[in-house]
Amino acid sequence: MVRLSKNSFQSTNPGRDVQRVGTARFLGEDVAKIHDPVWGVTGSLGDSQCYLGVMAKVAAVQSALSKRVRDEDLAVRLIAPAYTIGVSDGQLNGTPGMRFSLIGRELVNESIDLHLNANAVAGLIAVVACDKPPVGTLAAILEHNAPAVLLSDGSIRPGSDPLTGERIDLVTGFQFASDPVPETRARIALHACPGQGSCGGMFTYNTMQTFIAVLGMEPLQMVAPASEDPRRTAEFPDQLVDCLVAMTQAGITPRDIVTPASLRNALAVAIAMGGSTNVVLHSVEIARAAGLDLWQDVLSQSDFNQLSRRLPVLVNMRPFGFYSMVDIDAKGGLQVIVKELLDAGLLDGETITCTGETLAGQVRRLDPPAPDGDVIHSVGKPFKDTGGLRLLRGNLAPDGGAVLKIAGLEGGLEDGVFRGRARVFDGERQLIDALERDADSFADRDMVVIRYEGPRGAPGMPELLDPTSRITALCRQRHITIALMTDARFSGGSVGLVIGHVAPEAALGGPIAVIEDGDSLVIDVNADRMDCLELDDESESARRAAAWQAAANANGGVHPSVTPVASRMLRRMRASARPALLGAGITTDH
Repeated sequence: MVRLSKNSFQSTNPGRDVQRVGTARFLGEDVAKIHDPVWGVTGSLGDSQCYLGVMAKVAAVQSALSKRVRDEDLAVRLIAPAYTIGVSDGQLNGTPGMRFSLIGRELVNESIDLHLNANAVAGLIAVVACDKPPVGTLAAILEHNAPAVLLSDGSIRPGSDPLTGERIDLVTGFQFASDPVPETRARIALHACPGQGSCGGMFTYNTMQTFIAVLGMEPLQMVAPASEDPRRTAEFPDQLVDCLVAMTQAGITPRDIVTPASLRNALAVAIAMGGSTNVVLHSVEIARAAGLDLWQDVLSQSDFNQLSRRLPVLVNMRPFGFYSMVDIDAKGGLQVIVKELLDAGLLDGETITCTGETLAGQVRRLDPPAPDGDVIHSVGKPFKDTGGLRLLRGNLAPDGGAVLKIAGLEGGLEDGVFRGRARVFDGERQLIDALERDADSFADRDMVVIRYEGPRGAPGMPELLDPTSRITALCRQRHITIALMTDARFSGGSVGLVIGHVAPEAALGGPIAVIEDGDSLVIDVNADRMDCLELDDESESARRAAAWQAAANANGGVHPSVTPVASRMLRRMRASARPALLGAGITTDH
């Protein structure tokens, strides 16, 4: 139970207590509570529209929390909000700065860990924005394992092209990056992202907010409203305090909520919404923080693919459809989709959530409408018959884990198989230069290979929204298929036949490092395989591997195609990053 305050000031050590007293006075809190359990609020900040609404939400939550502590005289010491730093994936895509994006997830984890443990925080409400801060925040919360609840700041509304009237967004901007008309590029840049909030399509941000809510760590009704929606400051703060009080009184901790069953639920909804390939990285990291191995304790790669085959895609959303998350909100919110999957027997409704209710109980209370059939579809009449993601293995990915977004395919498969020719680039910049210099040299059935961009090779495993968007635009203009594979990762906004997370990565001498221009590459989604036919020849494979190793040995043990780095964080990532299949984070094992 959250008990009432003793309301009498005592000091155990004036040297330690004096700053607590000063802080309590500054915040307008009761100085008699300086030794009571600590509750706090955190938020994400960075140079992007994604973060512009966070401070207002943090202030509203802090005010609601302070009022509840005072009105009910709870024995709680409320401390000042703390903020973590995030980056802007959109602004950094296609630049060397993109290597810091995934590292940002790790730094958020560490800064929240510092805040929670140094201050012995016993209750937390975290406001999160953009892609990586939510995952890093949740990982630290799970490691700390005191009652906590998250609030996603909300999506940006789509823009409108003043010339055509068409909806446009960040991904539109990247798809127009190679447009030859300067006025067109300027028009898109000026109008694609009005207002505030994180990316509005079913890109990585909304994939992870959906995942976190279905997991049970955020109330379902708080995901879909836009960042500027007044509910986020007028209604949600009190509801979040209700959650924190309910969890504290019932003794519910984050690890009670994040279980194998709730992780399966969250993955199922992400797949049914055609979510980002990044969920494969982030779900592993979240499971790890909860003390679980995703691929052993939750589901195997084969189980994942079976789930994807069984689940249809229920939403008509960008980047593979038309609508944005704000349209999901207009049609009843995330809870509509969760109810549809629960009613079809595709989710476990008995998992516990931050509201103190089961997932099914939370949906019953919210009482969402039926799918409208346009924005949100039913299981019986889905938007797409096949689920969103697929994990591949083969001689290019011997341990599996290479990921393809089935929901984003725009052609190229014949009876589930793609056969193409390798066109190899040692780094993203090489490919972007080639697309800008000689786009006509790319042909139908090319399989672009971008390597040395993995967790250690880049380092930081950047997402490749810039080159994939340029290739998408090229394919649509010329009615051809250019596929792409990489040891890096993709934005949730990437579409087409694109395969990421290929491992072992090139910097570690994985098979992707020895592909040569012109090699025959086969992607078979019937068998969930990706193979280079030339590497089926053991002697040829051994010859190429030996040549790669000789080049690395002659360069001090590091292949010359691996770019040197000076940054403290990049050097740390290069030295210790886990493989993509294990979440691609900085290892803490000793």
